[in-house]
Amino acid sequence: MKLKKSVLYFGLVFSQFIFVGNGAATESFSVFPLGVQATSIDGKTLTPDKPNELSLKNLEIAKAAYKKDPLNPDTLIWLGRRLAYTGNYRDAIVAFTKGSIQFPNDPRFLRHRGHRYISIREFDLAIADLEKASILMRALSPQIEPDGLPNIKNIPLTTTQGNVWYHLGLAYYLKQDWRSALAAFRKGYDLGGNDDNLVSTGHWIYMILRRMGDQLGATNALNNIRQDMNIIENMSYHQLCLLYKGDIKIDDLMATDGNNPSNAAVAYGLANYYYYNGDKKESDNLLLKITTGSSWSAFGFIAAEVDLSNSGR
Repeated sequence: MKLKKSVLYFGLVFSQFIFVGNGAATESFSVFPLGVQATSIDGKTLTPDKPNELSLKNLEIAKAAYKKDPLNPDTLIWLGRRLAYTGNYRDAIVAFTKGSIQFPNDPRFLRHRGHRYISIREFDLAIADLEKASILMRALSPQIEPDGLPNIKNIPLTTTQGNVWYHLGLAYYLKQDWRSALAAFRKGYDLGGNDDNLVSTGHWIYMILRRMGDQLGATNALNNIRQDMNIIENMSYHQLCLLYKGDIKIDDLMATDGNNPSNAAVAYGLANYYYYNGDKKESDNLLLKITTGSSWSAFGFIAAEVDLSNSGR
């Protein structure tokens, strides 16, 4: 094992915190200049936008709660999540690492750390975390995951289990391991729960099957998608699924750019739609448009980077 020292920017809680690595997750944690969170697939440094006042206020509340009750896993989970919502993914990862050591049987820390490894383009580390989380959660009943950014109805729509499968599928997708990605997303889809889950996982399942050349399987994967579904959050994925089915046209889609996560998701799905249908030039133009946007931690943005880096695409 190696000792790693992480210099943290929110000093009052974990200042100069030193931890012992419990596997690959700390072996490859790259060192960056202050403020830089990651590098893009093509080597550009990535820094977050200035966080809004609400995010900073919520972070201060999370710090205080953790300081008051450091033995409660929930306070540490929320500290990590609130750090991530300010764009400080690296300190969030350190918080989740501390939690994974302090509470080794709680899959939530690996679930959230895996997510944030995806944000900073550490896909292998994300897969390692999420695979382990999938084992730890086997003995647990489904757990509703509270929203850090509540939807318009303030109804949490996901579970820890569903989020583990979703992010594991995404990490494998970004590695272009289609079979492993498909298996993970199907496990998430099979959890059911609500229409938002069906369209979010169904969207990725469709894209994976198309990338695998299974057009019939992709079409059949959308059998449960309808226009009258009760969608609360995932309107972008719902629209894309309806496009794939032929129920709406491209002109009916939401905005397609890289300036927020929902738009990047739509733009990435549309880029793939062009690609499947033989228009690689338009697909690449749209991928480039995504990656000139500002929402570099959005899944559609990251996937666009990966595709553009694939010269054999």
